[in-house]
Amino acid sequence: MDNDKHDHEHSHENGHGHDESSIEDTKEELRRLFSSIKNKVYIDLFTKKGDNDVYNETAGKVLQWFSRITDKIVVTPYSLSHELAKKYNVTHSPTLVFAPDTYNIKWLGAPAGEEGRAFVEFVILLGTGKSGISKDSEKIISQIKDKRHVKLFVSPTCPYCPQQAVNAFKAAMAAPGLVSLELIDVQAFPEIADAYDAQSVPQAFANDELIAMGAQPEELFCLSLEKLSQENIYIPDDDAPLVEADLVIIGGGPAGLTAGIYAARSGLNSVLLEKSALGGQVTQTPVVENYPGMTHVGGKALADVMVTHALEYVRIYQGEEVIDVQKEDSGSFTITTNRRKFTAKAILLATGAKHRQLKVSGESRLSGRGVSYCSTCDGPFFKGKKVIIVGGGDSAATEALHLKNIDVDVTIVHWQDKLKAQSHLVKQLHANDIEILFNTQVKEIHGEKSVTKVTLTNNFSRAPQDLEVDGVFIAIGYEPSVELARKLGVELTPYGYVRQEQFRTNVKGIYAAGDVTGGYNQIVIASGQGSGAAMTIFEDLVNPYWKDSSGEKA
Repeated sequence: MDNDKHDHEHSHENGHGHDESSIEDTKEELRRLFSSIKNKVYIDLFTKKGDNDVYNETAGKVLQWFSRITDKIVVTPYSLSHELAKKYNVTHSPTLVFAPDTYNIKWLGAPAGEEGRAFVEFVILLGTGKSGISKDSEKIISQIKDKRHVKLFVSPTCPYCPQQAVNAFKAAMAAPGLVSLELIDVQAFPEIADAYDAQSVPQAFANDELIAMGAQPEELFCLSLEKLSQENIYIPDDDAPLVEADLVIIGGGPAGLTAGIYAARSGLNSVLLEKSALGGQVTQTPVVENYPGMTHVGGKALADVMVTHALEYVRIYQGEEVIDVQKEDSGSFTITTNRRKFTAKAILLATGAKHRQLKVSGESRLSGRGVSYCSTCDGPFFKGKKVIIVGGGDSAATEALHLKNIDVDVTIVHWQDKLKAQSHLVKQLHANDIEILFNTQVKEIHGEKSVTKVTLTNNFSRAPQDLEVDGVFIAIGYEPSVELARKLGVELTPYGYVRQEQFRTNVKGIYAAGDVTGGYNQIVIASGQGSGAAMTIFEDLVNPYWKDSSGEKA
């Protein structure tokens, strides 16, 4: 479904480009961002003719474009055969080396696509000469006594990669004698990713030990780096600063972002907490074609517009995971995150939904090793390879079309005898000669280090059949993220969604909106619910529904 955060549209190359005015706006914004730079930012670019020429050319053009915006960026091109390449241990073309006299930070590839955002932040950090790392992260980094060499695998199509790239860059700046960094573009260097069985992004290794899959809060990345292991939670040793608010919104998808706008415009002092990427599932949608007012827009671009708008009204705390919520005797709430504490008169749960799993043997073990839930993020790994898409709805059809469009050999596996996808998507599948295996289920995913085959069964014959594949993309829908709701004693429906009436839950002062409440999983519906919830909360805080006309609690 076009407007669905979960059911994506067919991805096409965007041939429209930016018009001249938007390019000038971008340049002007970059000039403003770079105005804080005091120091020269030196970047050496190493290339070898005939080796990755497309990426060599892209890297050169991108660096030239940025250096024309500010004279603080100084780019020096070198051949890969230059003696400095040996000095800096540069072996791949193209490689960017940042401030080589001070740090050991390399970028293998070109800062294009989503990674352009990370590059901008790198320049600002180097130009100001400050890592920008938090005090808590600084404490963790100070515990590192032995050298750490980080390899971080990223992709220009991954909306989560810039956050993790900046985390790693800050760590390398904070401890230049101990922490070194190689940022590796998996599209430019798939052979390196294959050597590490890194088949999802972002994925971080330190001293060749896997320390992180996916983006993390800064402190959690630093803790994983210090421990040389995959850490799942970070709690500061001492109390974080206290933030007081009328409303705390938990979740940064369309519902949460819209609620933030409407709550602030109503006069509520509001904050928004998001533990992962802002924008929710929208960011993983290749193309949205029926969002009102936008006939054709990338999901990430639409999410960025929403986030930019929300930032004008509401304070957003990204990378903040809610660990605990306590209801005080006064009726207010104390919310503890991985970074600080918040107090609020009301809480809006806009926690959305997460990918539903097949729950078959091999799925969890091979997640990030050929098993994926995001074709936009991980599809480029499988160019020229064979994969299956499991599912029969709009998301499965859209992701299959997206993979086909980037030269992946894709087959759809669906357990029923008919796809549930919209008819125009089904027509596109047939037009693109995408094979569909009906009445078929995945029983097991095989592979030692990465996916090598799947075992399928037919619903009628029950006979198992092995199919050799390099990847398994799972698109069987979403399930609501209700872990926090359960902790708070919020009532759920028989289907596992938050039960609400006019956005109110059974717990006074706690509200819910968006995909976590069920119904149609559409961007416009989630946004509409966010605005409705904000206005309901405003009215309730002015006139509490749980008090009778005399002001006593009912």
